[in-house]
Amino acid sequence: MFATIQGEFAAALLDAEKPVPGSVTSHTRRAPVKRFGVYRNNVVAGLVNALRVRFPVVEKIVGEEFFAAMARVFALTHPPRSPLLMLYGDTFTDFIATFEPTSDLPYLPDVTRLEIARTRAYHAADAEPIDPARLRSFDSQELGQIRVTLHPSTQILRSRHPIVTIWAMNSGEVELGPIDENEPEDALVMRRQLDVAVRKLPPGGAAFLQALSVGAALGKAVESAGADHPQFDLIANLAGLIGSGAMIDVFTDSGKKK
Repeated sequence: MFATIQGEFAAALLDAEKPVPGSVTSHTRRAPVKRFGVYRNNVVAGLVNALRVRFPVVEKIVGEEFFAAMARVFALTHPPRSPLLMLYGDTFTDFIATFEPTSDLPYLPDVTRLEIARTRAYHAADAEPIDPARLRSFDSQELGQIRVTLHPSTQILRSRHPIVTIWAMNSGEVELGPIDENEPEDALVMRRQLDVAVRKLPPGGAAFLQALSVGAALGKAVESAGADHPQFDLIANLAGLIGSGAMIDVFTDSGKKK
């Protein structure tokens, strides 16, 4: 019975055409239509605001008024499945991809994915990056067998659009300028201390990190990166990996650590 009451209440909150649930009464024993309407509006406004907080760059791109209207449609059709509102909007990407009014912004779903990745990175577990000197302790015959554990906050995104540049321009990190919407960019998103950084990966970098993230040895990861992009530069990518602090452990196939 309680589950039925909850279901009716939740359904009425997101559908203004539904009457006040019979389980909701007032001291006059009449349905509190006006007060329930205020509560209904506050719930939707709260969900819209949660999306605004999580997707500030998406809002900047489409404008405040358009974003509020789009977010309202999403909130009414995609209610939260978790009490953690900081994670609300994980399906916003799929919604935007099929939302007709944004069809002239083909990069917007991927920008949304980037903002979701930033949230996940921010709330991931803490971990300390390794001392780069540990890599020098492996001899040349062991290098290809090195395996890497990446920081828990590490997120790798691939896009057919310049999502890092678009995000940076609309978040105030770089000045606005002309872009080629069809220029692919891959992103590394991760948190060091309390700061979430977004970095554009060099050619083959995403394939390299993706291979390492699933446990591939360094040699296999290099092969994957080379197959992905002929201009893959191992030295540049290793330098970026070390500099980002994304490595928290290194070991060989035998499990040996140094």
